[in-house]
Amino acid sequence: MKINRILSNEILRNMCSDTAFLKDQLIQPIFIKESNENSNSIPGLGKNKLFNLNDALKRIEKDLKKECRNFLLFPVQNEKFENDFNVSFTEKIIINIKENFGSDIFLWLDLCICSLTKSGHCCIFTNEKIDINKSLKCMTKIASSYANSGADGIAPSSMTPGIVKNVRNMLDKNSKENIPIMSYSSKFASNFYGPFREAADSAPQFGDRKQYQLDVRSKESAIASSISYAKEGADLLMVKPGLTSIDLISDIHTKTKKPVGVYHVSGEYAGIEILSQKKLINFDAAMSEVWDAFKRAGAQFIISYAARDASRIYFNG
Repeated sequence: MKINRILSNEILRNMCSDTAFLKDQLIQPIFIKESNENSNSIPGLGKNKLFNLNDALKRIEKDLKKECRNFLLFPVQNEKFENDFNVSFTEKIIINIKENFGSDIFLWLDLCICSLTKSGHCCIFTNEKIDINKSLKCMTKIASSYANSGADGIAPSSMTPGIVKNVRNMLDKNSKENIPIMSYSSKFASNFYGPFREAADSAPQFGDRKQYQLDVRSKESAIASSISYAKEGADLLMVKPGLTSIDLISDIHTKTKKPVGVYHVSGEYAGIEILSQKKLINFDAAMSEVWDAFKRAGAQFIISYAARDASRIYFNG
């Protein structure tokens, strides 16, 4: 019998409910650094910070009180590697978060190596060419460590062909078949990722990511990408950046019958944040408008840097 992983958890069920816009359909990114130095602000991202672990636990506790309980974790480790990755700090983060909050939250783990590699790229290079096999082997091993540490969901973001299939097979073989995969299935090479790369220390050290992320001019390739990852076994799909991909959501859902969400990325969010700081826009009204536009376009869930303030912004809490 085919497992419906969405039904295994209340937060997931709410996240994929298609009859109402619920708080659990908003996912809050959170950056946690290995250093114990004071948490520091991220240019353009307002209240979002690069937290140390203790501050992150306090932040999640506050977020829970505001009924924000769906999180996407981006760990930022000190050491960079060539191809043999040590993710023990990320394992520590996951264990600490789950020990403190258990099933009160749903913890997605972003799966990529851009913040771990010395190159800043989302893949491993051999002789200046992308080595897909090495990249897949490495990221699948990392996903296994995340799952064993207690991650509730895995979110592959590298746009490496085969990554969802490899991770799904690994999870199923290790009795982790109930862990869902949320794929960054239609992810464009974009100019709107700047604040994120600052936070995650993941800017490419050479070239760019156009050789493995989608060309913003190609609609059919973007739809085909999501179809491909759906066939590999993704439970949820995503378009990124959200605002510049809004036209794809309905077509992808129609062709795959999968829930399709959006990532309102750091550069898009920063535009609202900076305009608000200069008193040229009302932050809450603008964010509500963006969320409404995403839902109008058919987005099932929204990854938003303002998710923790959804009660105030949108739900009159």
